[in-house]
Amino acid sequence: MLDMWNESLPYIIRILTAAALGGLLGLERDIHGREAGLRTHLLVCAGSAVFMTLSTAVSTFGVLKPEAFQGVTDPGRIAAQIVTGIGFLGAGAIIKDGLSVRGLTTAACLWITCAIGMAAGAGLYILSVATTIIALFSLSVLNYVEQFYKKDVYRNLTLSLPEGEKPERAIEVMKENGLRIISTELLKDYDTGVTRLTLGLQLSSRGNVDKRSYDIIDALEESPIMLNSIKWYKI
Repeated sequence: MLDMWNESLPYIIRILTAAALGGLLGLERDIHGREAGLRTHLLVCAGSAVFMTLSTAVSTFGVLKPEAFQGVTDPGRIAAQIVTGIGFLGAGAIIKDGLSVRGLTTAACLWITCAIGMAAGAGLYILSVATTIIALFSLSVLNYVEQFYKKDVYRNLTLSLPEGEKPERAIEVMKENGLRIISTELLKDYDTGVTRLTLGLQLSSRGNVDKRSYDIIDALEESPIMLNSIKWYKI
């Protein structure tokens, strides 16, 4: 019994290490309200470590007892299936809403969590810890770095204009505020005379992009354009 415990202890340490490192990444995702959080990342990392440990064990014991494994001792076989399987979890984390895509960072986090678990399962502790630090840096620190440079984003603006109001005036206000119009959709109700104008906009902004929406709405309200309603939303 004691011999069995001594033999299993190194493998248990690998799995516990993977669980701890995966839990750190999962905690960061949980804090930011992501669906794949602490438990998901911990289980993915620990599970990957178990499969990787099993993969190396098959290779080791296959050399010692080749008759038991019938010559199938390739440690890369099980590891390759881990990489394939994590793709299904990653795909489940990605949500497409119109032209917007959410969950890519969470999917990438699950992918690297799997890699960390595999490294820990192979006994490469320094590699797994270093990768965890890099991943946490990417998720936490770079999130703040993004606040300091401008980036292009895309939004939709829908205006309801009363009868007699020309859509061209609203388009001019957008251009005066430095917005690039990438698409235009016009719908006029001849019963009520109301015109619905939907503009696809490209804008460059630093930090919280949607704060810019208040400036644009203020510009429209301060202009002589008559408006029934304004709707600002992601494409």
